[in-house]
Amino acid sequence: MESVLLDKDGPVAYLTLNRPEKRNALSLELMTTMLDKLKIIEQDQDIRVVVIRGNGPAFCAGHDLKEMVGADLGVRYFHKIFSVCAEMMQTLFKLPQPVIAQVHGIATAAGCQLVAACDLAIAETGAQFATPGVKIGLFCSTPSVPLVRVVGRRRALQMLLTGCFISAEEAERFGLINRIVAPDKLVEEAGNWAMEIAQYSRYTLALGKRTFYNQADLDTPSAYNYATHAIVMNCLAEDAQEGMSAFLEKRKPKWKNR
Repeated sequence: MESVLLDKDGPVAYLTLNRPEKRNALSLELMTTMLDKLKIIEQDQDIRVVVIRGNGPAFCAGHDLKEMVGADLGVRYFHKIFSVCAEMMQTLFKLPQPVIAQVHGIATAAGCQLVAACDLAIAETGAQFATPGVKIGLFCSTPSVPLVRVVGRRRALQMLLTGCFISAEEAERFGLINRIVAPDKLVEEAGNWAMEIAQYSRYTLALGKRTFYNQADLDTPSAYNYATHAIVMNCLAEDAQEGMSAFLEKRKPKWKNR
């Protein structure tokens, strides 16, 4: 059974974590497979949005702890696990397509990290989130990287130091997720949201995502300089000229994705 499934619905790609019996725990094999699937998506010019979801009762329960216990395991082994995980998370960040996390059940430790690493997140009302590593003597250091950038220091530390679950409502207040929907509406609403975004130019979405993240950590003058250059280049693109012309002519734009 393949640990990550890749399906396409028009311009939307769906990546499904497929270890339901393990609550989609991130084994080394799963993370390697995910990286392979993301590389395929990156090169596919027809894909404009990506949705990540989990099969079975949970979104993702974090790393597979059974792979991490043993007297003969050394630095090289653990470094490989966390390096591959970091590469997977950073690939989501660098991916030209916006990525939406579709969350049900629990998202814990590296599973919560995965939610934070996505550009947007939608969750069912009963979803729960936690970084509980502190409870087993393994602080969630790598999950803290995207978490602090999404929810801020105080809220990230609250989650990291207590290891306690937060509800979907709290996660929305924290800024970890964008939207909450009823469980029976999650698949439909995630798909609708993806399709809403996917109607736009792939070139524009990629440029916008890259520009947003690259300017976010700059000081204000530098951010304006960077964003000004980006929007000038954007103006010269065929899709921007087509989009503006279509708006003025009151017609639907025909994207060339360049």
